[in-house]
Amino acid sequence: MMVWGHIKAGSFFPGFFALLLLFAIATFGCAIGERRILVSTYEKPAIVVSDTGESQLPKPYSINGIPYYPLSREQGFVQEGMASWYGNEFHGRKTACGEIYNMHEKTAAHNTLPFGTYVKVENLSAQREVIVRINDRGPFVKGRIIDLSFAAAKEIGLINPGVTRVRLVAMAKKVGTVKVGDKTKPLVEARNFGRGKFTVQVGAFQNKDNAMRLAERLKVIFDHVAITTYVLVDGTVLYRVRVSLSEDLNETDQVVKRLEYMGFSEAFIVAL
Repeated sequence: MMVWGHIKAGSFFPGFFALLLLFAIATFGCAIGERRILVSTYEKPAIVVSDTGESQLPKPYSINGIPYYPLSREQGFVQEGMASWYGNEFHGRKTACGEIYNMHEKTAAHNTLPFGTYVKVENLSAQREVIVRINDRGPFVKGRIIDLSFAAAKEIGLINPGVTRVRLVAMAKKVGTVKVGDKTKPLVEARNFGRGKFTVQVGAFQNKDNAMRLAERLKVIFDHVAITTYVLVDGTVLYRVRVSLSEDLNETDQVVKRLEYMGFSEAFIVAL
């Protein structure tokens, strides 16, 4: 299915835009399910928001006055797992992206999503949700997929249980509209969450010698092995052993499966 129409996303050069649109359609084509057409303006690639199963567009959320749309699994990023939260002991400390952590803002730590990504977090047991911005890495615990700030955790009823099952849905910024048949649909920024810079953490040790011994063992198997340090709130230094460098998330996931087969059941992916 071809998507063609008028884009309202600021000024552009019509001839140049048409060439880019044709290039995008020829290059990316349609994905499985409701057609996923990548549309390029002269600024950034974008996609047309798909209807939901009820043939209605997903509900937009206003963030800083800009509409954002939750994306389906086919278009963006959807993940289910356990959520935890972190608060006062980290308040005022620097996050992985360089910002200062403020427990009263709605932010979160995630191990692979790009910094600045807005995510809808749904508490599956309480039917409550919150929108957070990713500005940190973690949680570094197998099975947990996100660490919420105190403010975000409070909004979805996570403070008392401490850990609960959630669904994460990546949000995409609206950049314009496109005419599809007799409908006008939102045009949102396209992000490939499967591309980036990824590594795999195999273990973390307080004893540096233990980390060195594990790294030496892994050097026989992996071309890239590194030890990084992390200082806990109480001053304890952790030596983190990480292997592999890749720009493809699926490729990195195969490294995790390989390590699990070797007995390293706590290995997980981290974006650099």
